[in-house]
Amino acid sequence: MAKSYYLISDLHIGGDEALGVCDFEEELVAFLQELAGREEETELVIVGDIFGMWEFTNIKSPEKLQALMQQFPTIFEALRKAGEKIKITILPGNHDYEIACYPQFVEILKAFNIDLEQRPAITRELAGKWLWIEHGNQYDDFNHMPDFGNPYAQPVGYFITSGIVSGAGKHSRYGRYNWLKDIQSVYPTEQIPYWVISNYFYREMSTWLRWLILPFLLLSGFTTFVLVGAALEWLGITQTNIFLYNGLLTSLGYLGNLVQIVLIINAVVYVVLGVLFVPLSFILRDIKKTLKRFRIIIHPDDVSAGKEQSYLDAAQTVFERDPDTVIFIYGHTHAPSLRRLGNRVVLNTGTWLKRLMRVPPRFGYLPDIYVPLYFLDYFKLSEADGAIIIDFQRVDKAQPQELDLLQRLLISRKRRQTEDPIPARTILEL
Repeated sequence: MAKSYYLISDLHIGGDEALGVCDFEEELVAFLQELAGREEETELVIVGDIFGMWEFTNIKSPEKLQALMQQFPTIFEALRKAGEKIKITILPGNHDYEIACYPQFVEILKAFNIDLEQRPAITRELAGKWLWIEHGNQYDDFNHMPDFGNPYAQPVGYFITSGIVSGAGKHSRYGRYNWLKDIQSVYPTEQIPYWVISNYFYREMSTWLRWLILPFLLLSGFTTFVLVGAALEWLGITQTNIFLYNGLLTSLGYLGNLVQIVLIINAVVYVVLGVLFVPLSFILRDIKKTLKRFRIIIHPDDVSAGKEQSYLDAAQTVFERDPDTVIFIYGHTHAPSLRRLGNRVVLNTGTWLKRLMRVPPRFGYLPDIYVPLYFLDYFKLSEADGAIIIDFQRVDKAQPQELDLLQRLLISRKRRQTEDPIPARTILEL
């Protein structure tokens, strides 16, 4: 019988209050049922963070697992039934690190036909070669476990998550829209301040206040254009007489007068900011340098690139240590990917959480918009004709319709961020 490995990660199931909902429960149950019906020797490996244990703050381990069973009985029953037909293995991640620390978790999960590996990495054999599988948090400074298996040796990320993410789950329902619970979908976490500003402006700000300042923000770019044109006319560089005297706007009647008022107010604001710019710029620059020195503020793009490289370096180390290891598998960063390192492959198993894609508005100086999307995916690794076949597949799920009319208009037809495409099938010749 053919052997196949199915790989998923970062489900983050469970948490306080608003986090105690699994948006993909129906899809996960169907996926487990589908695997159980396959006519092949199958092992499902969940590469860490199946549970969101850090997101519980009012109970301690091992009671957290009991709370999860009560929150999601359907999922646990689906795991138990699927485990009767296929092998299900889970690895500890950082959010469910506690399952690596208490021996009783092994027996509790065994009752649901789940094999818990209480170690940071495992290997599997395929086509005479080896697969290296780990969650990946050990290469993340904020989520590295200094003494793996010690429940009291928690990284900085634990205190951030238990204080902020679980707090968001408790307070999300107080918002005008239940958006705060999605904080765990913001990646990298350095984007959280920008995400909060965006949701404040588009969701929490008083409606009349938002619509009052919206014209000024929308026309901010046009204001710069008009000021530059007026300066050129005043200096005699151009002879158009449409900016300095607003001839174009005057011809538009009342609408032109309203736009002219907005432009004048914006111009006054620009002048005030210009006067304050020189002293403030030195102060802000020094503050920014200090925060960077403490690694409190880093550009999100730099963070993503740096983390990606750390996993490629880790994979290269594993490959050099054992030439028979041909695939390095990890999760943690929530971004599925397939990278080749010569005749080796590095896989990121992604996440089943809702993901937020940062999209700048089409015009004006407005906060970026975070578009919610689902990318439920899995990798299948199998052997054929002496080669390893890597299949990448999506699980169908309706996309959330959470943006309001203003947000949809501001990003209408605007190209969203795209990731490197992953081939549906990759053949690794051995």
